[in-house]
Amino acid sequence: MKNLKHTIGLILLSLTLGTAFGYAPLSKEEINNIETEKFLIDKKGKDNNTVKIALLLDTSNSMDGLINQAKAQLWDIVNQFSYAKCGNGHRPNLQIALYQYGNDGLSSREGYIQQVIGFSSDLDEISEKLFSLSTNGGEEYCGEVIQTSLRQLDWGKNPDNLKMIFIAGNEPFTQGKLNYRDAAANAREKEIIVNTIFCGNYQQGINTHWKKGATLTGGEYIAIDHNKQIVHINTPYDDVIIKLNSKLNRTYISYGAMGSTKLKLQSQQDNNAMELEEAVAVKRAVSKSSGMYKNSSWDLIDAAEDDEFDVSAIKREELPNAIRNKSEAELTAFISEKKAERTRIQKEIQQLNAKREIYISEHAQQEKGELENAMLNAIKRQAAGKKFKWE
Repeated sequence: MKNLKHTIGLILLSLTLGTAFGYAPLSKEEINNIETEKFLIDKKGKDNNTVKIALLLDTSNSMDGLINQAKAQLWDIVNQFSYAKCGNGHRPNLQIALYQYGNDGLSSREGYIQQVIGFSSDLDEISEKLFSLSTNGGEEYCGEVIQTSLRQLDWGKNPDNLKMIFIAGNEPFTQGKLNYRDAAANAREKEIIVNTIFCGNYQQGINTHWKKGATLTGGEYIAIDHNKQIVHINTPYDDVIIKLNSKLNRTYISYGAMGSTKLKLQSQQDNNAMELEEAVAVKRAVSKSSGMYKNSSWDLIDAAEDDEFDVSAIKREELPNAIRNKSEAELTAFISEKKAERTRIQKEIQQLNAKREIYISEHAQQEKGELENAMLNAIKRQAAGKKFKWE
């Protein structure tokens, strides 16, 4: 809507100046061409700052440590992307998909493979799906799970997008009927980079073809100790950030059919992070204070940031009782007030987090998780090829 008003303004200005100075006004065809060109520029600007990551996790019996690392380190990875910029200067839109494989609880007809969630920017839902994973012995078919993710997910065809697969496990990469080389060839054709994370000894991973599975697509092979305990450092700022997170939650105003359910999910994922470890709850709060955490599909305040938002189109019966009877002017003022409050709280969390990171670096070397290190190092190197930069 804002862009449309701007375009109309330019057209009116052109007509005015043309009349005043004796120039012929723009024809209808020329006006349509301007609008079309602007639409294509805006669309490209939005489309080419997307990062798509498919995380394929082995959930067989020996992988509890891997799953716990994924739960704990999701927010570290999200927070890193809040410092990233694409070649066009925009912040990237991060989409994550999740598969599990090698679990006896899954269908043998499907190759013991399940899409847990397709590409999504809903960080609460991604967290929920990670916490739903449990391990159970099974057959690990790496080639087949890669091919399944290539077939089922909407990877798009934009060459500017950064498209990556991270597959983690500890059994030979060659298991299953589908040859991993064929899956790698298909990924390469779609310009998707496959990175392999072997949970065990580095040389053993090479011997069982995990390195070959990565190099065929220009990806990286990493070996990690998935059972390694992460050392989190407590800081004087943690409790304050957690309290601010509670205040931040009160600025979310649910609307729509799924609003109340999504609001509860937000709280549940706060609790999941806290139960895992207080430091994880702090990192989640930091993610929520960044531009990576958007919920315009159910939160009235985020929705109001969209160009197409129209306060008069909101169904009053889908709003909380406390604001249901407000006039349009009152509702607009309420949204502005909540937005200002949220911005202030987010800024406080960001300022405290900056102090927290300094405290950690001064008092001890924080030991990052193995999975986090593996993913972030690969992401940053491969993102450089798409002209991504980290501030």
